[in-house]
Amino acid sequence: MAVKKDNIKPLKGVADIRRYFYKNETPIYFISATNFNLLGADEWIKGFKFICYIECFDGLHPNVFSPKEEIPHDEFESIEDINNYLLQHPEVQNFIKTRSKNGDPGKVMFLMFDEKTEKLAKKQGLEIMFPTAEMRTFMDNKVNTNRIAEKAGVPCVPYVLSKVKNYKHLGEVSKKLGTDLVIQTPFGDSGHTTFFISNEEEFKKYEDEIVKEKEVKVMKRINCRGSAIEACVTRHGTIVAPLMTELVGFNELTPYKGGWCGNEIYPNSFTPTLRKKARTYTQLFGDQLRKEGYKGYFELDFLIDQDNGQIYLGELNPRVTGASSITNHAVFALADAPLYLFHVLEWMGVDYDISVKAINDRWARQENIDSWSQLIIKHTAETIEYIDEAPKSGIWKMFDNGYIQFDRMDTHRRAVETENEAFFLRISNKGDYLYEGADMGILVTRGRMMTDDFKLKDRAKTWIKAIHAQYSSTLIEDKRKKTTSGSLTK
Repeated sequence: MAVKKDNIKPLKGVADIRRYFYKNETPIYFISATNFNLLGADEWIKGFKFICYIECFDGLHPNVFSPKEEIPHDEFESIEDINNYLLQHPEVQNFIKTRSKNGDPGKVMFLMFDEKTEKLAKKQGLEIMFPTAEMRTFMDNKVNTNRIAEKAGVPCVPYVLSKVKNYKHLGEVSKKLGTDLVIQTPFGDSGHTTFFISNEEEFKKYEDEIVKEKEVKVMKRINCRGSAIEACVTRHGTIVAPLMTELVGFNELTPYKGGWCGNEIYPNSFTPTLRKKARTYTQLFGDQLRKEGYKGYFELDFLIDQDNGQIYLGELNPRVTGASSITNHAVFALADAPLYLFHVLEWMGVDYDISVKAINDRWARQENIDSWSQLIIKHTAETIEYIDEAPKSGIWKMFDNGYIQFDRMDTHRRAVETENEAFFLRISNKGDYLYEGADMGILVTRGRMMTDDFKLKDRAKTWIKAIHAQYSSTLIEDKRKKTTSGSLTK
């Protein structure tokens, strides 16, 4: 728990909070594979630095530190592994040591972390600005999420929680749900462990992954649209950002049928009734999280049934997420403060007072929401390829004929002026390998990338094709089998 800084007067309102962070003297870090999830945080918080494994900006970002020398390590299997590697790297340790203020190495945020990360951070004297890994793991469990939702009074898609021994047993435990089902194992990202089952043949494809779990979530399959909403549990209540659409399962972007591959935020996303329900449910869920001992940033996925208009909780992400960049760069956040600023404030050891209701009311108004989209572009082919050339991060411009050209270097998406421009954050670089599901990069632009009936616009397809054309690679192997590697962004 952060120690109160007695020499700092209590902060009154958003203006005081903004000024406090502009004058901050505590070193604060975001350590992750890339800086994507908290893009722009360095512009709001003095002394904020990114420590990243992947150098997305070719050394040109003023507040990104990436170790230059690779040290021996086991093969990375998760973002946690990458973070643990960084914390053990001598260059990173020296960077943190040299920035220490009055013997305080500072505070740190992660996209993902585990118990080993906690020990390594403690060894460096860093305070982690999140609830414990044990608590986050418990809440990140999709089975436990439904139990929290029940206590909060937030509706879920009709479901059962049970072990599944085989296909026959699945039919027995899910009898009330029908035969068209969705099964989720407790953990997984971007659709890797969401299975659509309507017959025994489909079950057999995923049987090993399903039956090994002690408990899975079995849901009735509904005709739904995906949406996402981010929020922050504070001592004064739950601050809720606007509802966003989700791009899910587009084969131009991801090889995973239920895989998340982007978001849109715009004033008229869904109906006013659905937006209000989503805000209400998110506040209820956040208030329940607080009772469970959680504080800080979280994201909820909501599923909207197209047949009856009902809105259901999909899942919880107890952290910053792949949607956080969209949330924190929209007009409502720039006018007040990004959502993550309220998260960080909870760990700064200073008293503050805000009206959560006033913030939520402002953020719910349509005039405070502008229109943005982001596409998470993955390698979708069942191949392994060596990258010979890759596009730069920065602002790209599209011509009328569908070709694109690098226009200028920039480190955040606010520099995008028109829908013919986009900010591209490169993840896979020259010398890397592309494999099925590998993150190539993130494209962010003004306006929408989907139609009202949730289909990719031609504009989106043109941008995707154009980005792919900027990569030059050599085929190594035609695999024809799935990779188990996870997303570096969500």
